[in-house]
This record gives sequence, structure tokens and C-alpha cells, in this order.
Amino acid sequence: MVALSGAAVLLLLAVALVGKYLGTLVLGLSSVVGVLWLLFVIFTAYFFRDPDPVTPSAPNLVVAPGHGKVDTIDSTTEAEFMGGECQRISIFLSVFDVHVQNAPVTGRIAFFKHSPGQYLNAMRADCAQFNENVLLGIESVDPRGQKFGVRLIAGLIARRIVPFVAGNEPVLRGERISLIQFGSRVDVYLPKSAKIKVQLGDRVTGGESILAVFD
Repeated sequence: MVALSGAAVLLLLAVALVGKYLGTLVLGLSSVVGVLWLLFVIFTAYFFRDPDPVTPSAPNLVVAPGHGKVDTIDSTTEAEFMGGECQRISIFLSVFDVHVQNAPVTGRIAFFKHSPGQYLNAMRADCAQFNENVLLGIESVDPRGQKFGVRLIAGLIARRIVPFVAGNEPVLRGERISLIQFGSRVDVYLPKSAKIKVQLGDRVTGGESILAVFD
């Protein structure tokens, strides 16, 4: 009887120790999960931040549609909207950049085309040839009605492009036109006569930084 009682006491002690250990473990894991969740919430809020741009008011300016780094300035052929040879400025958006895009000029959405594709790394300047993208064509409100193109390009992580505009809609320079989630690229197509004001490596702010001036 005494031995049985002793065994019961030892069993209760063992259960209490195991319960205490498991409780400490669960409490520790809960703390870790809570910290990770808080970090995720903070990062998500940071990623989807949407600052109001201070858009310059001078006429005939082309502002950056995206926040990021200018890593390509060249001549290219864009036949669908620009109708041939034009200038291109390409901006790479890392996961730490603002991912809301802004209209580079005031005008009308004269062209809208979504093209499905792959999700190659957006650090590649040629990824527009392969990746999912949306091409927006804007006709400016100046008397000549010049054409400007904005190509929104999904990347390796960015797998969703959310346009805020549709065909034939008017847009104002600096107005929000889209969101690309989690790292991406934006190409800007300019008339050959436009005078480019940025250089390779420049950091630009969407809706604010001046990319070019046109006649």
C-alpha cells in the first residue's frame, strides 16, 4: 500500500514536471509566433504604404511612374501603342520600394493591354519580353496629343498587377494608376523628341521625380 502510494506520488510529480516543461515550451513558442506575426504585420503595412506625391506643376514634364532605381535608358521599338522607335526609361522596384504607380503625364488612357507571361526576376531589364505585364498608353492633353507608354511588369515575387484605371479614362499627372505587389519593374516609353533629365543609377520617386521634358 505504501509502495503504491509512493508510486502515485512519483507519477504525479512526473506529470507536474512534464506539464511545467510543456507549458514553458508552449509559452516560448507563442512568444516567437507573436513576434513573427508582429514583424509580418509591420512589413505588410510598410510594403503597402501609399504616400501622397508632391507633383510638379510646370507644363510638359514627364514624372516617374514608379519609386525605384533607373537602371536602363535606351532606344527601343514599341509597336503596339508608340508605333515604332521611341525612348525607354526602365525603373526597378525592389521589395522595399513603394509599389503604387503614378501617371507620368496628364492625358487619356488611349491603350490598355494585359499580357500573361512568366515571372522571371524583375532585375532583368529584358523581363518585359517574357513576364506578365500591363501596357498603358497615354495620350497627353497638349495640342499635339503626344503618346507616352507605361508598362507594368510582374517579377519573381510580384505576381499580381492591380490597375486602377481603364481604357478611355482621363488621368492627371501624379494620379495613382496601379499597384504591383512585391518587387517589380516599370518601363516608360517616351517620344524620340523628349529630353531625358535622369541618369543611370538615379533613385526616383513616383509622381514627383522629373524623368523628361517634352515639347
